[in-house]
Amino acid sequence: MTNHGGKVFLVGAGPGDPGLLTVRGAECLARADVVLYDYLASPLLLRHTAPHAELVCLGRHGGRLMSQEEVSRLMVEHAAAGKLVVRLKGGDPGIFGRVAEEATELNSAGIPFEIVPGITTAIAAGSYAGVTLTDRDHASCVAFVTGREQAGKDAADGLDYAALAKFPGTLVFYMGVTTAPHWSQALIDGGKQGDTPVAMVRCCSLPTQEQWTCRLDEVAELLAPAKVRPPVVVIVGPVVAHEKLARWFTSRPLFGKTVLVTRAEHQADTMANRLEDLGAAVLRQPAIEITPPDDWAPVDTAIDELDEYDWLVFSSRNGVTHFLDRIREQGLDWRALGGVKLGAIGPATAEALAERDLQVDLKPTEYRAEALAAELAPNARGQRFLLLRASRGREVLAETLREAGGVVDQVVVYNSADVTQSDSHTASLLADGKIDWITVTSSAIARSLVGIFGDALRKSKLAAISPLTAGVLDELGHSTAAVADEYTIDGVVDAILAARL
Repeated sequence: MTNHGGKVFLVGAGPGDPGLLTVRGAECLARADVVLYDYLASPLLLRHTAPHAELVCLGRHGGRLMSQEEVSRLMVEHAAAGKLVVRLKGGDPGIFGRVAEEATELNSAGIPFEIVPGITTAIAAGSYAGVTLTDRDHASCVAFVTGREQAGKDAADGLDYAALAKFPGTLVFYMGVTTAPHWSQALIDGGKQGDTPVAMVRCCSLPTQEQWTCRLDEVAELLAPAKVRPPVVVIVGPVVAHEKLARWFTSRPLFGKTVLVTRAEHQADTMANRLEDLGAAVLRQPAIEITPPDDWAPVDTAIDELDEYDWLVFSSRNGVTHFLDRIREQGLDWRALGGVKLGAIGPATAEALAERDLQVDLKPTEYRAEALAAELAPNARGQRFLLLRASRGREVLAETLREAGGVVDQVVVYNSADVTQSDSHTASLLADGKIDWITVTSSAIARSLVGIFGDALRKSKLAAISPLTAGVLDELGHSTAAVADEYTIDGVVDAILAARL
């Protein structure tokens, strides 16, 4: 078979947390034409892929899983057609990842390939459960063991449990839930003490991580398939009884909580990242969509007449981005702003300007339109103001400045529209009461959320960015469990933390 530029990257996705993907793994995903991913690889990793990439799920646990033969065939077919293919595997490809079989198939077909290692689950399980797999006093070596050997394998070539029972270190079992009665008893029969400490880690590195400790002779009962579902890694050895790492992962303040972030898709990362750092499982359901204005002509006219204004006033980060990007698209730079002063409603808006090397002349101490208007109004008479705004919003700033004698023009620099449909998975979790908190960071988002979910919102706690937003929710019949003292994204997260104390 002749290859015309195709190649396969056998990429380790790590133990679960998408942040544990290697830099090289992310680079491969960004280049891929086709991604073949298994269910143990976080779907969030697919955000690294290009828009044109074909994404193929190889099956789900409990459902149909593609056979190894099918997977190999897909890799060969796509690469032979000249495509760059990523085979995305949970953990590390070389640790029970069947990479040897796939490499053999690729070699036979004349397909070039690259193996990109990942953080194997055994290593991560120890770190995330607070157990050191090796220890100067208790374990000078570690062995990775499969709990499920290949069907039909000759007994003589199988695991030597008597030797494993005498292994002078830590044993880590993969894929051992359904076979726990067999391998745990085989170790005991081989001479391993029944009271040997054991740690079991499920969904390692994810916000849904669970962990238990027990004795070796209790493993079969605790890992009964009816009680625990894979994926589980089992650590066997004296290191379990001598935990030297704090349970830093499961002790984070929002661990075990699920939080729905409802900001526009391109703005969700900042809040989502902080919540995840605090241990929360974060879902994303944009309640509004931000798009360019329907007509750029008024914006272009405003840009042409910038030297006629005393103040440019921005009420959001979106306004900064869209307006300044348009200036650049017109072939201009920041000299077009001349001697105009810049006002920003709050720190996020001011930060957006600072990212363009522009410093604000005024930012109110309280981050809302009323406060910005109050600080501008005393010197507004005779001044010309250009307000860069969304397609919808309150008129309080414009009205106050006009009443104070200012000349006010407004121009829509971006559209804000409601999202009308929810992700089905998110809607199902909300209906089942499995979302603990929903963040509400504007009045528009508040109204849109009520339109999307209605009474189902009552099954979660609502955290509002300001009393104004909380008031809108109240008018719509929904009470808030937390309101930010500082009207920022961090303020919302702080309010959730305070409410749980």
